[in-house]
Amino acid sequence: MIATTSLAAHLLPRSGRPSRRSARVVERNVAVARQIWLIIVSGFFEPVFYLLSIGIGIGHLVGDVPYAGAMIPYREFVAPAMLASSAMNGAIFACTFNIYFRLKYQKTYDAIVATPVGVGDIVMGEIGWALIRGLFYSVCFIGVMVALGLVQSWWALLAVPIAVLIGYAFAGMGMAGTSFMRSWKDFDYVTLAIMPLFLFSGTFSPLSAYPSSVRWVVRVTPLYQGVAMERSVVLGHVDGALFAHAIYLAVAGSAGVIIASRRIGRLLLR
Repeated sequence: MIATTSLAAHLLPRSGRPSRRSARVVERNVAVARQIWLIIVSGFFEPVFYLLSIGIGIGHLVGDVPYAGAMIPYREFVAPAMLASSAMNGAIFACTFNIYFRLKYQKTYDAIVATPVGVGDIVMGEIGWALIRGLFYSVCFIGVMVALGLVQSWWALLAVPIAVLIGYAFAGMGMAGTSFMRSWKDFDYVTLAIMPLFLFSGTFSPLSAYPSSVRWVVRVTPLYQGVAMERSVVLGHVDGALFAHAIYLAVAGSAGVIIASRRIGRLLLR
């Protein structure tokens, strides 16, 4: 009973000022990021290179593609998907490899839980930091899209908060998955999951291009929800499906947070 009570006390943000305690974890990551700022900034360039090479370069060969009953330039079709993919990649890498190193090798969290900061505070702080990084990437990427004339609607103002929601979903799921990792070899599963999502979530081709038997699989993938949302607001075709996609991502992220809190709490207190 005592052990169960002790574990429960660490799983959720501790009483008092939980938001402040989580903010201390964010401050710690900001301090570390100042030493490796070049690595942080470099994460912005990958989706930009994809956009320039595939969206614009190959786009000249592809021509127009169908979307919402109209034909649009391929670069306009791909750009919102690159924004969604950028949010996914930033969150996944921030909440998988980095978390595992701090948990298993650096023992950062063992030291943190010796303070008034609880496991729940750590999880929310780490996810908060991942979202801050994702916000930075998203704002910069939207700026590139505007400069290239790829934004067609004022609804695109919602693209940044949507990118943050995508980041939240993948940060939560990524951190939950990391809590089950036994060694660095297990991170091959992360690549195994992320690569198909990146390639086959309606990122580079319309949903109609997939066989009918595969479309329903694409529709239920988490990245497809983000791609569909970003494409909807950037191109100005907003409908009720936007809310369904948002609920999907919010639930996925929250489930990941709960699982990560419980798993990491057990790992630290065993």
